[in-house]
Amino acid sequence: MTMAILLQSFIQDIWKWVNHLDQALLLKINTVYTNGFLDTVYPWYREGGTWYPLYLFLIVFSLLNFKQKAFSWILFIVATLVLTDQISSSWIKPFFERPRPCRDPLLMSQVRMLLNGCSGGYSFTSSHATNHFGFAIFVYGTLGHLIGKWKYVLLIWAASICYGQVYVGVHYPLDVIGGALLGILIGWVMCKFYNNKVGLIEYDLQ
Repeated sequence: MTMAILLQSFIQDIWKWVNHLDQALLLKINTVYTNGFLDTVYPWYREGGTWYPLYLFLIVFSLLNFKQKAFSWILFIVATLVLTDQISSSWIKPFFERPRPCRDPLLMSQVRMLLNGCSGGYSFTSSHATNHFGFAIFVYGTLGHLIGKWKYVLLIWAASICYGQVYVGVHYPLDVIGGALLGILIGWVMCKFYNNKVGLIEYDLQ
C-alpha cells in the first residue's frame, strides 16, 4: 500500500512539473512569440475547410493518374481520417478530460484568444493535430515515391497547423504533440496496410 501511495505521489509530482512547463510554453507562443501577420493568418489557416481545395485536387489527381487504384486510395484516406478523428475525439479526450487553456479558470484570463470563441470539448489530444498528421503520413507513405521532395511539405504543413492550434489559444503544446504522435501512428499503420494489401501506386500511363 505504501509503495502504491509513493508511486501515485511521484506520478502526480511529475505531472505537475510537465503541466507547468506546458502552460508556460503555451503562454510564450500565444502571448510573446506573436506578430500581426500570424494573428491574421492562423485563425483561418488552421481550419479544415481552408484546405478543401487541396483535398479536391488530390482526388482529381488520383482519378486522372491512378485509375482503378484511385478509388481504394481515396477510401483509405477517408478511413484514416475517420479513425484519427474518432480515436482522438471519442476515446482519448473523454478519458483525460483535460480542459482547453481558454476554458481553464487559471489561464483563461491570460490566454490571447484569436477566434470568435473558445472551442467546446476537451483539449488532449488535439484532433486537428491527429487528423492532419494522419492524413499527411498516409499520403507521404503511399505517394512519397512519386512526389519526391514534395512529400516533406506535407509534414511541414501538418506541423504548422499544430503550431497554429497553440498560437490561437485553443490547445496546449502537449495536446498537439500527443495528437501528432497519434496521427503518425494511425497514418503509418494505414499506409503500411494499403501498400501491403493493395500495392504501391504508380502512374497509369495507358
